[in-house]
Amino acid sequence: MPSPADLAELVRAPAALSVPGDVFAGAAAAGTLGPRTPALAGASVLLYWAGMAANDWADRRLDAVERPERPIPSGRVSPPVAFGLAAGLTAAGLALATAAGGRRAAAVALPLAATVWGYDLAAKNTAAGPAVMAACRGLDVLLGASGGRLRRAVPAAVTVAAHTWTVTALSRREVSGAEAGLPLRTLAGTALVAAAAAAPPAARTRRAGDPARHRVRLVRVAAALPAVLAGWYAARYGGAQARVVAEPSAGRVRAAVGAGITGLPALQGALTARSGAGLLGLAVAAAVPLGRRLARKVSPT
Repeated sequence: MPSPADLAELVRAPAALSVPGDVFAGAAAAGTLGPRTPALAGASVLLYWAGMAANDWADRRLDAVERPERPIPSGRVSPPVAFGLAAGLTAAGLALATAAGGRRAAAVALPLAATVWGYDLAAKNTAAGPAVMAACRGLDVLLGASGGRLRRAVPAAVTVAAHTWTVTALSRREVSGAEAGLPLRTLAGTALVAAAAAAPPAARTRRAGDPARHRVRLVRVAAALPAVLAGWYAARYGGAQARVVAEPSAGRVRAAVGAGITGLPALQGALTARSGAGLLGLAVAAAVPLGRRLARKVSPT
């Protein structure tokens, strides 16, 4: 039987820190933050881990050549165990989403799970791969908004999906290295993503009796926080891509992909804060340094 450490490596356990922020950003945008939101975030994590296990099961023959140190080709986890774990985590994620959010959450979680498996089994090595993975993350944001009006969360979903496209496009060159134009394109995409997340939040309704000075101060803080977090995201992930532009080697591509995964909570935090949940946005972004530390022990890619 595989050890817990082997299973954690199989599902890229620490990388799951980049997942709950999708749901929180979607719920904040739709105005549905509440007791059910953490459970939906938990369901999202389970589906993410399922996708990682299914990914390695589908890639087991390729990994035997390119990444023999991974759990399946190294013999530490058998293919049937990996497939069973992926299926079990998928079922658990769907069950938790349905229990927490009812039919409306299930109506998003089911397509999300199908898209995850579709990417792993069919789309990953095709030209559509980055777009399909981007759709997974966009649906993940909408899962958080499933209790309210989904269209309010569409801008956040598109922003996270665009970020995911850049990470996935880079990840396809983790072994071979990238051609010069790829990191330039993904870096340009990251700049647009950061700019979208940094945009000032919509004006809030004034409360009677609030001192004007206090109100102005709150507005300034609310407007600045998304920009600060988006800037952090851009510096972390954009800086790694800039190094790939200078030297598009496989090692630097892997580092940029890792930065895109571990730096995502800063973007999610910016989107959450932009919707008016500033403290929650800070809490989401706090996963960045923790994810970086854990990535030194278990690779997020």
